Amino acid sequence: MTNVALPPADVLNDVLIVCRQCDATYRLVRPKSGERAVCRRCHKVLVAPRAGAGARIIALAVSVVILIVAATYFPFLQISAGGKTHSVSVLDAALSFSHGMLVALALVTAGLIVFVPLTRMLLTIYVLVPVVRDRPPARYAMQAFRFSEALRPWSMAEIFALGCAVALVKISDLAQVSFGPAFWLFGILVVLVVATDSFLCKWSVWDSLEQPNKS
Repeated sequence: MTNVALPPADVLNDVLIVCRQCDATYRLVRPKSGERAVCRRCHKVLVAPRAGAGARIIALAVSVVILIVAATYFPFLQISAGGKTHSVSVLDAALSFSHGMLVALALVTAGLIVFVPLTRMLLTIYVLVPVVRDRPPARYAMQAFRFSEALRPWSMAEIFALGCAVALVKISDLAQVSFGPAFWLFGILVVLVVATDSFLCKWSVWDSLEQPNKS
């Protein structure tokens, strides 16, 4: 058997790209701004650089942070029944089970609804601001971006909004329900989170962090 010396890992990363969906490997051809590199096997978008995307993502992330803070402060729903009216915020709903054995469930619910999306956006801002300003990556930027991507499946603000909509339909016959300011903030928040994820090209971010001189 003949031993073949492989190029260093950083060289391989610069000439090859692997589809995270189906593991197909391709020789990397850096697309121009506005172009996309798509996997031939599963059609997943591999690279999609956009001019000015970093600044847009930062603006969207800052907007999401402001909306999350505001949405946790203002009332989410107002329920009227039997002559009594009660307002509830997002944190009130999440922490409504914070008694006895359900404390852990309350903390997890609050984390998935509020703190995980907030952490993702803050990490995104931390990673992208130096990149957009053509400065060296921030300290531990790679670890921060990796952690942000690991949190993506656990960011469930949109699931919460959908669940509330289903619950409202079921209780509409029992009580009068009106939406508070936080409900509409959450609706805008969900749209902005989706827009942020759609603008974000993970390959471009990794390339900028690993080879800042080429970005």
